[in-house]
Amino acid sequence: MTLQQFLLILRARYLVALITFLLIVSLTVVISVMLPKQYTASAAVVIDVKSPDPVSGMMLQGMMAPGYMATQIDIINSDRVAKAAVKLLKLDSNPTVQAQWREATLGKGNVTDWLANVLQRQLDVRPSRESNVININYTGNDPDFAAAVANGFAQAYMDVNLDLRLAPARQFAAFFEEQTKAARDKLEKSQSALSSYQQANGITSADERMDFETAKLNETSSQLTGVQGQTTDSQSKRNTAHADTLSEVIQNPLINSLKADIGRLQARLTESSVNLGVNHPQTQRTEAELATLRAQLDSETRKITSSIETTYSVGKQREQQLQGALAGQKARVLLLNKQRDELNVLRRDIESAQRAFEIVSQRASQTNIESQTTQTNIAVLNPAAPPSVPSKPRVFLNILVSIFMGALLGLGLALLLELINRRVRSTVDLAEALDMPVLGSIAHIGARA
Repeated sequence: MTLQQFLLILRARYLVALITFLLIVSLTVVISVMLPKQYTASAAVVIDVKSPDPVSGMMLQGMMAPGYMATQIDIINSDRVAKAAVKLLKLDSNPTVQAQWREATLGKGNVTDWLANVLQRQLDVRPSRESNVININYTGNDPDFAAAVANGFAQAYMDVNLDLRLAPARQFAAFFEEQTKAARDKLEKSQSALSSYQQANGITSADERMDFETAKLNETSSQLTGVQGQTTDSQSKRNTAHADTLSEVIQNPLINSLKADIGRLQARLTESSVNLGVNHPQTQRTEAELATLRAQLDSETRKITSSIETTYSVGKQREQQLQGALAGQKARVLLLNKQRDELNVLRRDIESAQRAFEIVSQRASQTNIESQTTQTNIAVLNPAAPPSVPSKPRVFLNILVSIFMGALLGLGLALLLELINRRVRSTVDLAEALDMPVLGSIAHIGARA
């Protein structure tokens, strides 16, 4: 179809195209005017993905992920946020809303779920380009209600986001609270075991008692060594064949004096025997004195050997006593070593339980603070205000669309009617219809005139 043919068809059937155009435009205008006005309120929230966690002070790597913003949009569009918004706006307790719910669902289901679905139909969540701002748009018949719902969704999103962040912290806090109680019980049992052991064995200070008993053991060992040396010396003196060779005898002044006197008397006796004779009274008196001195010398020598024997017996007895005391002291020291080792084991158990309790307690305190925090990385940038201009229907836009669609449908209807009832409107149509060349044409009378 050439342009000339199209213009000829349009000229012949312009009335149909015009009526169709006017009908569509008029119908669009009427419908746009009759449609109820709808208002769109918009609330903007900003998400801070670069600030560290307020409790731990660490950057959350999940916030830097490419899909983080898409996840937040899905959270806003979720049923949980919608139900939270319904609870926040107290729509489920409104008698009018409850009557609408009963009328729509015949009382089946839950009013909160029904309201959440209704609100989600008019909700539009859009992120800003290359920024961390999310626009929450809600469209309703009442501008005040639309603004309230948009702000309700923004606040519900912040509450749900905070709850999602705190849910793991609450679980961890409960877990570490139980672990803290278990660690405290273990520490108390370890301390009780140490106290019971000390009371059962009468231990006040194991180290001081150990030092005292060790010093006493060393002293007893030294005494035994000294006594053993004295006993050995006494035993060697006892076994000496000649008492005159003992140092005690040789160094005794009385014995030395008696020996000197005996030596002088022997000299006098020898002289008297030679000069006076053996039977002379002086010689006999000298012999008697000599015998007395020798008897006294033997007596003194026996006294010394007897004292050596006594010293040996006493030393032997003392040695046996010290050996018994040393054995008892060794047993006491060994027992103290065993008790000290057991005390060290109990003390290490206490130290281990103390460290475990401190670690778990510190972690429990941190998780408890994290579970109670009210800080979030989301803030309302622009709260929704009641719009003064309705967003729907868009009369001007609808008229422009109806003009385009009316013109298009009018032309399409004119062409459709032409195809159904084809007419010859030019020489080109005649040539195409007869498949014969056109030799000539007669102009319209109006054209000749």
